Amino acid sequence: MTGKIRILVVGCGHMGSAHARAYQRLKDFEIAGLVSRGDGSREKLAAEIGDCPQFSDFETALRETTPDAVSINTYPDTHAAFAIAAMRKGCHVFVEKPLAETVSAAESVLQTARETDRKLVVGYILHHHPTYMKLVEIGRTLGKPLVMRMNSNQQSFGAYWTTHKNLSAFVSPLVDCGVHYVDIMCRLTQARPLHVHALATRLSEEIAADSYNYGHLHIRFDDGSMGWFEAGWGPMISSTAHHIKDVIGPRGSISIANRITGNIPPIDTSDTIRHTRLTNLVIHSAQQTPDGAQSESDIRMEMEDGFTHASLCEAEQAYFLRVMRENLDLREHHRAAIDSLRIVLAADESCRTGKVVDLDRTT
Repeated sequence: MTGKIRILVVGCGHMGSAHARAYQRLKDFEIAGLVSRGDGSREKLAAEIGDCPQFSDFETALRETTPDAVSINTYPDTHAAFAIAAMRKGCHVFVEKPLAETVSAAESVLQTARETDRKLVVGYILHHHPTYMKLVEIGRTLGKPLVMRMNSNQQSFGAYWTTHKNLSAFVSPLVDCGVHYVDIMCRLTQARPLHVHALATRLSEEIAADSYNYGHLHIRFDDGSMGWFEAGWGPMISSTAHHIKDVIGPRGSISIANRITGNIPPIDTSDTIRHTRLTNLVIHSAQQTPDGAQSESDIRMEMEDGFTHASLCEAEQAYFLRVMRENLDLREHHRAAIDSLRIVLAADESCRTGKVVDLDRTT
C-alpha cells in the first residue's frame, strides 16, 4: 500500500481513544471517521483530535467512509462480526483482544482474512513492551520446566469500576486480561498447552449473576512447564499483590519488580498507565558455591524509562502499518492469538464445570 492509510476507528473508549491518538501521531495514517454508540466518548475524542466524520452505526460508517483499514476497539461481542464485515469490504483490520467470544468464531475471522487476502492484527500490546520482550528473552535461558506466576488484580472505584462492571457482562477477567499473560507463557515455553483448571467467584452483587469478577487458572504444558494466572476487578480487590510477574526455571528466575516510575498515585491498580510503566527486572541465578551458598548476587536490570501506554499503542499501530506496507506474514501472530484464546476460554469452561479441560478437545 502507498499513500496515507485512511482508517475508521470503531469504539472511542479507553483503548479506541488511545489508538486514535496513535493514528493521529503517525503521519502515514488519516482518520476517516469515528464510530461509537453515543455515550459522549466519540464527541470528546473528536474535539481532541480534530473534526472528522462521526457515526453511531458501524455498517453506515463503513459504507460511507470507504476506509483502507478499520480499528476495532469495541466490546468483545462485536469483534468477530465487525472484523469479518470490514475485511469483506476490502479493509485491513486491527482488532483489540480477545479476537472473538469463541475459538470457532476466531477461526472464522482468520479464515476470512485468508479468503480476502486482508491483513488482520490482534491487539497484543505486550508484544511491543520492552520489559516483557526482555522477560521472554531471558526466561527462555532458565531451562525447563518453567514455572510462571502472573496476575493482574485491579482495585477499581468510580469510573473504572463502572467500566469493569460493564465489561464483565461480555467477558470475564480471566479472558480479558488473561489472553495477554497466557500468551507470554506460551512464548516463554514454546511448548504445547495440554490442559487448564480454573476457579472463579462473584464478589459483588453489582456483577451479573452469571458472571464473575475474580478468578485464577492453572495451565500444564507438554514440556512439564506450568503457569498460574490470577485476575480480579472491583473495589474489594486487594492492592497488596496486584502485580506478580515471575518466571522460574532450574537455572534461576526473572521477575518484573513491583516498581512504577513517574508521578503516579501509590494505589490505583485499575489504571493501565501503571500496567505499562514497569521498567525494573530482577534476574536471580541458582548457581551455588561449593559450600551451598548463593554464588552470584541478583542482577537488577533497569529498562528504558521512556515508554508509556501511549507510546506502546503507537508501537502497535506502527507495526500494523508495517504489516500493511510490507505485506508481513502473520501466520505466527494468528496462531498465538488462537492459542491464548483457547486457553482462557477453556479456563472459563473449567470455572463453570469444575473440571480440568483438555485443550486438545476444545473448540
